[in-house]
Amino acid sequence: WMSCSLVLGVWMVVRCGAVLAAVSIIIFTCIAVLVMGEICQYRASDLRYQYSVDSDTDGKLQINVDVTVTMTCGSIGADVLDAAGSAIPTGDDLKLTPAYFEMSTAQREWRERMLKLKGVKMDYQSLNTLVTDTPANRVIPESQIVDDKQPDACRVHGSFLVNKVEGNFHMTVGKSIPHFRGHTHLSAFVDEKSINFSHRIDKLSFGPEVPGLINPLDGELAITENNYYIYQYFIQIVPTEFNTRRQSVNTSQFSYTNQQRVLNHAGGSHGVVGIFFKYDLSPVKVHILEVDHPFVSLLVKLCGIIGGIFATSGVLHSAVTAVVSVIRSKSSGESLSEEELLKAKTAALDARAESSNGMHR
Repeated sequence: WMSCSLVLGVWMVVRCGAVLAAVSIIIFTCIAVLVMGEICQYRASDLRYQYSVDSDTDGKLQINVDVTVTMTCGSIGADVLDAAGSAIPTGDDLKLTPAYFEMSTAQREWRERMLKLKGVKMDYQSLNTLVTDTPANRVIPESQIVDDKQPDACRVHGSFLVNKVEGNFHMTVGKSIPHFRGHTHLSAFVDEKSINFSHRIDKLSFGPEVPGLINPLDGELAITENNYYIYQYFIQIVPTEFNTRRQSVNTSQFSYTNQQRVLNHAGGSHGVVGIFFKYDLSPVKVHILEVDHPFVSLLVKLCGIIGGIFATSGVLHSAVTAVVSVIRSKSSGESLSEEELLKAKTAALDARAESSNGMHR
């Protein structure tokens, strides 16, 4: 019984020592993981938003557009009118190129990535969220040329300057001719059956382009089977200044609401068939600053992590040590009582043997 108790006591001591070693390994692993996490967070910067009144009222606004419409380029016109009704000449900066409306595999993958990054499609996009991607992924794939098929769409793309006042950029039926009150589109020469303004917006932005920035309308697709349909996008442009580690640029963000409806002059639904981007500028300018975390905060957090884990480990160590002591004292007490019982039994047997010998004598 003594040898068994001794073996049990040694086994319990070894087992408890292994537990203490495992607890130490867990503690140092937790320290390493938390410290690495704090270092990674320290290296990552935050974006800070500040606001001011936009004082640049005499400058120009750059519009960047890439829209594909399901009509031939000879059947549509693309123009810009400001709030005064004056036509803004775009010259060769705005191009109309024959294209295919059906997307290639690369274009479908690109669009799915844009929608995934933007999240759930909403009729209203917020300025509080800045969505970015790598500049390489923002390049729009080209359409695949089909040898036995004529282009069935028109790609309206380019970058041009307008006055910093309210205006609208639109695509409608027929080429435009200027006059003293603006311009007029010659829609009478276009077959009504060929009119369809289903479109895909690959890019629409305002101001100098920021590499990797995803705008609210990028990747949007609108399909209709009706020949008399009007699409209207009401855009609120907010001048924005980016100051990051890589670049500093003055550009613009925007939010939008949209409306689309069938035109029926007999039913009181009037308007002009086409796609209209009606924009207005906000007097408030947003400053987006990339701010680094202070080194002092990293030191404070590291000290708190290390000190807190060591304090917790001390409590755990004391608890495990107390359990080990209780187990060892309990096993020692059991061995002593069994030894005393064995001695008592031996003494009783000896006494009985002596008494029986005395009786025989």
